[in-house]
Amino acid sequence: MAITRASSNLLCRLARSLNTSASPPIINLSEKLDHPLIQNQPNITTSSSQSMLLNFYDSHERPFSTVSSSRLLRSLLNLELVAIDPVVDFGMWVMKSRMVESPVLKELVLGVIKHTFYEHFCAGESVEEASSTLRRLWDNGLRGILDYGLEDAVDNEACDRNLDEFLNTVESSKLLPPCSVSYACAKITAICPIALLKRVSDLLRWEHKDPLFNLPWKMDTLPFLSNSSPFYHTLNRPDPLTSQEEQDLQQAQQRLMTLSQKCFDMNLPLLVDAEYTLVQPAIDYLTYSAMDRFNRDNNPIVFGTIQAYLKDARERIVMATEAGEKNGIAVGLKLVRGAYLSSEIKLASSLGFASPIHGTIEETHSCYNDCALFMLEKVARGSAAVLLATHNLESGRAAASKAQALGIGKESQRLQFAQLKGMAEGLSFGLRNAGFQVSKYLPYGPVEKVMPYLLRRAEENRGLLSASTLDRQLMRRELVRRIKAAVMEGEVDKMRTSINH
Repeated sequence: MAITRASSNLLCRLARSLNTSASPPIINLSEKLDHPLIQNQPNITTSSSQSMLLNFYDSHERPFSTVSSSRLLRSLLNLELVAIDPVVDFGMWVMKSRMVESPVLKELVLGVIKHTFYEHFCAGESVEEASSTLRRLWDNGLRGILDYGLEDAVDNEACDRNLDEFLNTVESSKLLPPCSVSYACAKITAICPIALLKRVSDLLRWEHKDPLFNLPWKMDTLPFLSNSSPFYHTLNRPDPLTSQEEQDLQQAQQRLMTLSQKCFDMNLPLLVDAEYTLVQPAIDYLTYSAMDRFNRDNNPIVFGTIQAYLKDARERIVMATEAGEKNGIAVGLKLVRGAYLSSEIKLASSLGFASPIHGTIEETHSCYNDCALFMLEKVARGSAAVLLATHNLESGRAAASKAQALGIGKESQRLQFAQLKGMAEGLSFGLRNAGFQVSKYLPYGPVEKVMPYLLRRAEENRGLLSASTLDRQLMRRELVRRIKAAVMEGEVDKMRTSINH
């Protein structure tokens, strides 16, 4: 029997109150840190009281106070390494080179990776190790999103195996502290053959351009394409699906429904990841089909993902949420900036079309903030839910301030924040200290299997990794404070000893 949303929220609030100490909603700070990311953030207008949110300028603010010194030191060393471009370049070259084909060198390389970058950005090789990582987060007042590292599937057999892995991950959350797992997550490319997703996306794009183009297998869903969406992938009228392709599509849809049903029964929201625009229409179609079935009764279970670096992002959000309100569907969305910047630009350029990506990072920041504020309005009205996945301090501050202004309760499960493990730790702990629901995204799996994830994370987030100045400064400050405290304690002990003698 499915747990009711009200009961689940009550349990989460109780568990959260027992797990973390009371924290003031406003962080009062004053000493300035030399942080270029803060200086270059887009301007967000806030009231004087709200402007104190997530302000890391005071030496009294200690976002890492609950992190052990050994873990803090390892994190600082890893961040210092990935901030050096030549180190990242060399690591990527090694992982892609023939060196790893030699058993001896492969074992050496994987060993180094496991105890450095893998340990920092991933949760473990097994669900047991990942669960241990999640418990540590929970002890520090954060929640977790377990993500088994699966890559794209090429056939139905691989899709079935991947579905079993997703289901096992969801099932494992029963063994963890109540509410410590905030979401399950899935990749449609892991449960539907990638070639089929390309075919379906072509057909969906053509149908949008030509309403008379009939797709007999297509169900009514929330809208997922707008007139400003990229259509250059499909320049010619595609052939209809074969009977085998239709059967494969039905199987893929059933896999997602099976996973969604499992999450529905456990009242555990399911995040469906976004991919590159070549296959995104098919992913949105399948995701919104699951929303139509499971996001009824004002209970958002299935969440789609919107990438704010796409020029059509806000238009698609508006279309989906307004259609959801009309049809009694509680739309759930994860909002991200996007992870395929270079590949999207290259593809559009190779076909002779303008990029679907915003022209500047400032435009992407603006789009993300605009979409976030729009979704918060919907959350306040009770018609939608949003997970704000951001590593950007100013976006986090703007959203937190807007949530306060709208009176959205910080215990609300309809507004949550998330960051990747090992990234934007200061933002995660700052939001936690301000009382918001915060999760860390926890990819896990064997080192070799998660290598594609690490490579993609290094390639697509190079600028973000090198700009981790704030985290590194806060970590150094906390370590220096502890060293000073230890020295002072030692001096006090010496004085006590001399007095006693």
